[in-house]
Amino acid sequence: MEVPPGLDVKHPNVVWKQASLQWFAKLSQALLQHGFTQGNSYCSLFIKKTATSFITLLVYVDDVLLASDNLIEIQQLKIFLHDKFTIKDLGQLKYFLGLEVARSKPGISLYQRKYTLDILQDAGLTGSKPAAFPMESTLKLSADDPNLYEDASGYRRLIGRLLYLTVTRPDLAYSVQVLSQFIAKPAVSHYQVAMRVLRYLKATPGQGLFFSSSSDFQLKAFSDSDWASCLDTRRSVTGYAIFLGDSLISWKSKKQATVSRSSIQAEYRALAATTCEVQWLLYALQDLSVVHSQPTMLYTDSKSALSITTIPVQHERTKHIQIDCHLVREKLQQNVIKLFYIPSRLQLVDIFTKPLGSLPFHHNLRKMNIINIHAHLQGGCWSIASHIDSMELKSKEEKLKAEKEQEKI
Repeated sequence: MEVPPGLDVKHPNVVWKQASLQWFAKLSQALLQHGFTQGNSYCSLFIKKTATSFITLLVYVDDVLLASDNLIEIQQLKIFLHDKFTIKDLGQLKYFLGLEVARSKPGISLYQRKYTLDILQDAGLTGSKPAAFPMESTLKLSADDPNLYEDASGYRRLIGRLLYLTVTRPDLAYSVQVLSQFIAKPAVSHYQVAMRVLRYLKATPGQGLFFSSSSDFQLKAFSDSDWASCLDTRRSVTGYAIFLGDSLISWKSKKQATVSRSSIQAEYRALAATTCEVQWLLYALQDLSVVHSQPTMLYTDSKSALSITTIPVQHERTKHIQIDCHLVREKLQQNVIKLFYIPSRLQLVDIFTKPLGSLPFHHNLRKMNIINIHAHLQGGCWSIASHIDSMELKSKEEKLKAEKEQEKI
């Protein structure tokens, strides 16, 4: 290996090469020797539990997050990692891989405001007119649109950035899922809808997840599907949302892998996908030493799907979804989940299965505890004016910056 031409380095005869797999193997070995155990639910999660402390470490390539109930343990771990690998301590978590963290007495907010503003600036839409919601409820897009968009690579790049934005923006999950289906051959109509999504971001750059400090430890899940909604394949869309107390921790908007012959089959496949995610979350809670002994409350607006789960003799209605039937029924019998019927008008997951108008869209967002800490929300769940003094800002400079941001708003 040689230094690339034009690169000015202090030691021209030394070339540093880092293979991510080898780096992770070396880091894992060091952590295991230091008393950590690797998580069963997620291989990049490491846990160490003693009689006096609990510490977790989460790895993303060469970025590491630490969390513990014992500051001494964190300091000792930092010393160990620095001696072993030479690390840079960035202090309390505020910014990580484009994710911004804000703490207050009511809880923790996770959002991507800077990342959002960068997308808007690159697209030249910082001065555009904001949109109240990302996608029109009557919109129907097709891959057969002959009016192709000339900059296909630019469309793909934009959709890729929006996909990462859905990490903290469940409100974008459905629209980005739809737009990502056309990256092979985008049309002008697809690009126009993507611009509408960006104009929605212009109105809500600081919107994100809120994790309440007073929430309980009861898992609640909502499952739904929209039957044969794809014009090109006639496949259905699965949507689910899973809460830990009042905090949204997992969600999905995804086109199903196969065609469902009826709405019942589509609903049941969505129910099976939700059940699998619930089981994985239970494994994750076990890794974190969180006891969740009660069954997860799983809500669906399909009475037919509920009847299939409890009445195993409906052969004609279940022979095409036998694996999903056995999966949900087994978890129900093991008391992992407990099924409940919910009326369609109260179904939160409509936001992940179909485009909604302004009123139902924002109504579902408020119920999911998705907030914008940089703007006053009507309905009064959060206001930067009322909470700026309670935020734990460590320096006067940070507080002054926040006040300037408030004046801009």
